[in-house]
Amino acid sequence: MDGEVRLGPRLLKYTLYGPTDGFPVVSLGGTPSTRWKRPSVVEAIANSGLLMVVPDRPGYGGSTRQPGRSVADAARDVALLADHLGWATFALTGGSGGGPHALACAALLPDRVVRCAVVGGLAPPLTHDPEPTEAEELADPRRDRHAWQAARDVTVLRSELEASFAQVMAAVEAGGPEFPPDPHDPAPPAPPARDDPEAMARLTATFVTSMDGVLDDMAAFAKPWGFDLADVRVPTSIWHGTADERAGKQAGFLIEALPAAESIQYVGAHVPPSAAYRRILEWLRGATNGAGATL
Repeated sequence: MDGEVRLGPRLLKYTLYGPTDGFPVVSLGGTPSTRWKRPSVVEAIANSGLLMVVPDRPGYGGSTRQPGRSVADAARDVALLADHLGWATFALTGGSGGGPHALACAALLPDRVVRCAVVGGLAPPLTHDPEPTEAEELADPRRDRHAWQAARDVTVLRSELEASFAQVMAAVEAGGPEFPPDPHDPAPPAPPARDDPEAMARLTATFVTSMDGVLDDMAAFAKPWGFDLADVRVPTSIWHGTADERAGKQAGFLIEALPAAESIQYVGAHVPPSAAYRRILEWLRGATNGAGATL
């Protein structure tokens, strides 16, 4: 179910998934992302016993842009969205670029966030040194060239990302699937996305109309986040795939900085395959404790 909430002069768009009496969870998408989820994800949420709200961050989908926003600003939006839904407390998850925003909510809303799961998340980047080489990026993903560029001039970054996203859409128009096949997921290969209007709507929202949101995310990551990771004291899990070396290194930096976090590795790549995603949903509901496990 799609909905919207007015946050002062801004409009925040969101979608609700799962049973209306489910355990409340806020899910913050990656960079880029959309509030509209693939059928397999919708099915997993429906079967999980969770009621999950997925908002579009400012500048994504139909949510009003908020230039100059910080990572910490997400906490206010999430609190107001939860108020709108009538949720006093809730679990929270953030994938990839949604991870820093989820940690901001966990740090700044400790009386409302009961659990926080970060999947393939980012640690604060290092942007003050000279522009990193490819070897330096591989050695330490905090030395990220995009973050380095975002700290200086997002107009250069915009042209690079527009070209990259255009390549994604060109591959789709040529007959590619909505999502690259995952060797760790037994689901059958996806059909061409161009034959599915809903898939094309999700792709367009992610890779065509989201550029302002993407750039604002990257600019926010590249400056102080507005909270201290040491203030995240709610139960927190940091998930990453066995085939995602970059996220594994980021997870190590986060675990060092977070006082109440556990590291959980799943078999898969950056986006968790179906089985791992179901375990993340179980963890959010409090039905399982993965403590250092490989899933």
